[in-house]
Amino acid sequence: MNPHHPPPPRLGPTPNTRHHTTNRPPHTPRRPLWTCRACAQPWPCPDARLHLTAEYHTRQQNLSIYLAGLYHDAMHDLYHLNPHDGPSPRQLFDRFIAWGPFRRTPREARE
Repeated sequence: MNPHHPPPPRLGPTPNTRHHTTNRPPHTPRRPLWTCRACAQPWPCPDARLHLTAEYHTRQQNLSIYLAGLYHDAMHDLYHLNPHDGPSPRQLFDRFIAWGPFRRTPREARE
């Protein structure tokens, strides 16, 4: 492995999450469509965001890095499924990154 390149992102969350205790499917992504297994909303759905926030509550930087890897994976998957009508990079950024723990307004970023 080249020390100047970060490792590739993980494959993302799997259905076998430790928070899954009911007969309902967990709020994990159905890839390559990136819809929620439990509620069919675009993933991460509100429930998935709550679970991720709780799981990473003491490691917010790790959550940001994890979300960036998922953003990369989703962009790759969704572009390959439909390169002409898929979500824009900005839409995916808002969906995967902007809600995370280190979000800033454009004004805060300039200051």
